[in-house]
Amino acid sequence: MLQSHVLSSGETVNPLLPAVPDLVWSAVVFVIILVFFWFRVLPNVKALLDARSAAIEGNIEKATAAQQEAEEALAKYTAQLAEARAEAGSIREAARADGSKIIAEEKQTAAAEASRILSTAEAQLQANRQAVLVGLKGEVGELALDLAARVIGEILSKDDKSQAMVDRFLKDLDSSEKAAK
Repeated sequence: MLQSHVLSSGETVNPLLPAVPDLVWSAVVFVIILVFFWFRVLPNVKALLDARSAAIEGNIEKATAAQQEAEEALAKYTAQLAEARAEAGSIREAARADGSKIIAEEKQTAAAEASRILSTAEAQLQANRQAVLVGLKGEVGELALDLAARVIGEILSKDDKSQAMVDRFLKDLDSSEKAAK
């Protein structure tokens, strides 16, 4: 495929190998470009890469610090939340205890009031009973005297002697009722 070119002097030239002057000038240009890149472009690229690396490391440090700060804030928030829950629980328990205490006090107050009302009612009832008994004794005494007067057929006087006799009769009647019970 590749055919050798034949020069006028009869030599064959390899088409893959350039001529020596082309090689020399190419080498010179290569060295100039290499020196230019080595001293001009490469330091700028290296500085740019170093700056980028420093920025990335700084951002990583900032991100690590922010993450650590966020974790601390989360831990603080969690601790505050647990503390608030514990405080709410203690407040609830205190409220329950206070409620139970208030209920017990109110029951005790109500029982005392009921007892006071009951004793007052009993005393009033006893007083009413005594008043009724006194009134009845007087009326029974009068009725007894009237009845005795009708049975005897004489008018009996309502003096102290007859009143004492009626009182003694009622007293005997009362004691016989108590003995029967």
